[in-house]
Amino acid sequence: MTTTYIKADKFFYPYESKMGGYLELTADGKFGNHVEQVADGSTVLDYSGKFIAPGLVDTHVHGYAGVDVMDNHKDGIVHTMSDALLSTGVTSFLPTALTASYEQLRDICQTIGEHYTEATGAKIQGIFFEGPYFTEKYKGAQNAAYMRNPSFEEFQGWQEAAKGMLLKIAVAPERDGSAEFIAKVVETGTKVALGHSDATYEQAVRGAEAGASIWVHAYNGMRGLTHRELGMVGAVYEIPHTYAELICDGHHVVPKACDILIKQKGHDHVALITDCMRAGGEPDGDYMLGEYPVIVENGTARLKDGGNLAGSILKLKDGIKNVVDWGIASQEEAVMMASLIPAKSVGIDDKCGRIKPGFDADFIVLDPNLELSETYLKGQKVYSAS
Repeated sequence: MTTTYIKADKFFYPYESKMGGYLELTADGKFGNHVEQVADGSTVLDYSGKFIAPGLVDTHVHGYAGVDVMDNHKDGIVHTMSDALLSTGVTSFLPTALTASYEQLRDICQTIGEHYTEATGAKIQGIFFEGPYFTEKYKGAQNAAYMRNPSFEEFQGWQEAAKGMLLKIAVAPERDGSAEFIAKVVETGTKVALGHSDATYEQAVRGAEAGASIWVHAYNGMRGLTHRELGMVGAVYEIPHTYAELICDGHHVVPKACDILIKQKGHDHVALITDCMRAGGEPDGDYMLGEYPVIVENGTARLKDGGNLAGSILKLKDGIKNVVDWGIASQEEAVMMASLIPAKSVGIDDKCGRIKPGFDADFIVLDPNLELSETYLKGQKVYSAS
C-alpha cells in the first residue's frame, strides 16, 4: 500500500490556490494532504509546469458521443457517454432528460436507477429532469404536447423508479400548483430549478420562496427583463441564495451578458453547464435531440425546423477556457464555476467538485492555458490528450 504524490505548479482548492508543493494520493484512491516536501524515494507524478484542478461536474447534459439520455439505452449512458465525458474534463454528471410522457421518463429513471453504479467513466451522481412542467411559449427544443402542470404523484413515481437518484427537476413557476409542488419536492431533498418560463418577477419570487434554488440556463428559455416587468431574467439577477446555470459557448449567451450575470450573482452562484446533446464530440451533420431533427454546424446545434438553438455541443473544459479568455473570470473562479458551484447547487459537494482529503481523487491536469492534459478517477489516469 503506497502513497503517491503529485507535483505541480498550482493546485486549485475551493477557496485558494496552493502554489507548488505536492498533493498526496492515498493507496485507496483518495485525496490526502498538500505538503511542501516529500521524503526521498517517494513515488511522485511530476506535472511540473501544469495545474491540478478538481474533476469537473456537469449538472445539465443531455448526451455526448452519439448518445442521448432520451434513447434510454443503458450501455450508451453508463459506458459510452460516461467514458467519453472524461475527455471533456468531466468526472461527475447528471444525465438530463427532456419533456416527455410520464411513462417514458419513468423508464429512464428505472434504467439509470438500476445501473448508475456501473458507470465506467464519469460518475453518475443523479438525474436531472429538464421538464415536463414548462410553458409552451418558451418550450425551446422540447415537445409542448407533453407540457403540463406539476404533479407530486408523478414525481414520487419517478423517484421510486430512480431509487432516489432524481436529484433535480425543473418547472415553470407560473404553472398551476407549482408553489405547492416545489415545497413538497424540496422537502424530499430534491432540488427544484426554474426555467422554460414566461413567469413575471413576482411569480418567480413565489417559486423561490417555495424552495426553488436554481435557474435553468440563465437567459435562454425565459421571459426577459424590461423596465416595467423584471421577468425571469430580472429574477435571476435579483433573488439571492440561488444558483444560475450558464452555457458559456459564446452562442447561447454573448460574453458581455455572461459578464453582467456573473456581476449580479457572483462567481460563487453561477454554475457552468453544457446543455450538451448527442452531437458533442462528434462531426458536424444531422442529429436528433429527443424527437426533433437537428443540424450541427458552425459550433451550434439548431432545430432544422425554425433554426432555434437545440442544446449545445460545448465541452465543459472549453467553457472554463472561454470565461477566462473573455476576461470575465480568473482561472480560479472559472474552475470553481465548473466544479464546486454546480456540485453545491445540487447538494453533491460532499462527494465531488473539490480537492479535499478523504474525497475520491477525481481530478484533471491543465496546462497554463487551461487546456486539458489528463483526467484521473480515484487516482488513476483514465484519459490523456496526447
